[in-house]
Amino acid sequence: MSLNLGDPFPNFTAETTIGTIDFHQWIGDSWAILFSHPADYTPVCTTELAAVAKLVPEFAQRNVKPIALSCDSVESHRGWIEDIKAYGQLATGDPFPFPIIDDSKRELAVKLNMLDRDEIGSAGLPLTCRAVFVIDAGKKLRLSILYPATTGRNFAEILRTIDSMQLTDKRKVATPADWMPGNTCMVQPTVPEDQLATLFPAGVNSVPLPSGKRYLRKTECPK
Repeated sequence: MSLNLGDPFPNFTAETTIGTIDFHQWIGDSWAILFSHPADYTPVCTTELAAVAKLVPEFAQRNVKPIALSCDSVESHRGWIEDIKAYGQLATGDPFPFPIIDDSKRELAVKLNMLDRDEIGSAGLPLTCRAVFVIDAGKKLRLSILYPATTGRNFAEILRTIDSMQLTDKRKVATPADWMPGNTCMVQPTVPEDQLATLFPAGVNSVPLPSGKRYLRKTECPK
């Protein structure tokens, strides 16, 4: 299945470490980040899930629910979670803060095009790549990234993209290169000049350019 940004994200039922879920019902009125990893009990994946576990409060502040996936069984996930907790120095007695999907039949990996043909597991089958899907409360795909198996993800960057999307959903701004929350934003090119004072009472500064075109318009980050 080919998914484009803005497409409805397909619903599915899956077995997870918290039981059977209906994905759309599990999301509810929240956003979600669905991210796959190649295999349990592997080094980079362990660092990634430990990192996400520590960032769960940050995701919660943004009304985002994380959920992981690989082609391993629920039993494998549950055993591996203890290693993740140990590596991440997480409380061993607490429940793991997000579910992990059992896709041992590779149904979701195939459906969502998450298999890495260059990464073959011990059973001789392709493993899931490091895919990231961000889905909004309307169940639409808002962001999609694929990483190679040897490259761990920067989840702080994924939080930054969520901050940008949630801001620009509400305000007629765009976020420039290396933007961080609170930094200067760019006025969207579609905003006409006669609406600037109303929409941006803090003011707008146009960057002089050789072309003479007024498309680089900066404004304070809206609250």
